[in-house]
Amino acid sequence: MTKFRILFLALICAVCAQIDAASRTQCDAEKKGLATINRASAEATIGFLAADELEGREAGWQGGRIAGQYIASLLQLWGIEPLFDSYFQPFEAYRAERAKPGRLQVHPDSIAVIKAQPVHQKYAMRNVLGKIEGKKKDEIVIVGAHYDHLGYDPMLDGDKIYNGADDNASGVSAVLQIARAFLATGEQPERTVIFAFWDGEEKGLLGSKYFAQVYPDIKKVKGYLNFDMIGRNMDESRPKHVAFMYTEATPAFGEWLKKDVKQYNLQLEPDYRPWDNPVGGSDNATFARLQIPIMWYHTNGHPDYHMPGDEAYKINWEKVVEISKASFLGAWKMANQKF
Repeated sequence: MTKFRILFLALICAVCAQIDAASRTQCDAEKKGLATINRASAEATIGFLAADELEGREAGWQGGRIAGQYIASLLQLWGIEPLFDSYFQPFEAYRAERAKPGRLQVHPDSIAVIKAQPVHQKYAMRNVLGKIEGKKKDEIVIVGAHYDHLGYDPMLDGDKIYNGADDNASGVSAVLQIARAFLATGEQPERTVIFAFWDGEEKGLLGSKYFAQVYPDIKKVKGYLNFDMIGRNMDESRPKHVAFMYTEATPAFGEWLKKDVKQYNLQLEPDYRPWDNPVGGSDNATFARLQIPIMWYHTNGHPDYHMPGDEAYKINWEKVVEISKASFLGAWKMANQKF
């Protein structure tokens, strides 16, 4: 064997050893993160956010502000940095006087037209935003869910509170568990990860729209993972069902989930739905319209959708936990791998 061949084989072995070591590190990190995701955390978060005392968390109302403060306090407790000087990103939304048609707006041009009218509505809202700094300063991924819901209606006969346990306290619990799991890995991700809790989604995706139009580094965002309703069963005979929608041009997202379900024996039966332009339904639309690849977990509608009956005791806790685990694995790969 020539010296050249010996050196070549030694180089190949060294490269393979580095790849194996990196793979083991990633696997160990995933296992550490998964170990922190549990039912007790899901029950605590969803139970608080969906409690009657928060009166349905309507954006711009006191219950919504309490919910935002609760989320920010957890991020601070765990040592996750705020994205800006504060965990809160305040913004205002405007609409014409309620007798006139029109939706709440956050775009400056639309606001200028509305404010020119002598009588108009103004809502004060705020997103909650934390981050884990990555090694690459020019690449960002976002994990997000809206925390607002529909509030309460004093004219309802009976239960007057739209508690929003599934919509979307369940999604908020997943983002919080993922944030804590990232910390538990003990590894700095390659890309910066923003943990986003949007306000005003129920009033027209307002929080994510505002963020996208003012965030100076929006062009650095390489991927977005969304949650909206992950805690119920549309079909009670299929308790493990979850719809997994993702950008069709990024097939790695679907391949990751298929591999993780098998490798970690996740108790899920995903319905894989690649979508050429996933703009429907939730805050994922804001990012899909900017050509940012997205993942979106959703367990479909149910009889309590946007009704007072959407309460915590009806949540499928095992499903919430398993989806949180699957999505942590996806988020970890989104933050660390090429796609």
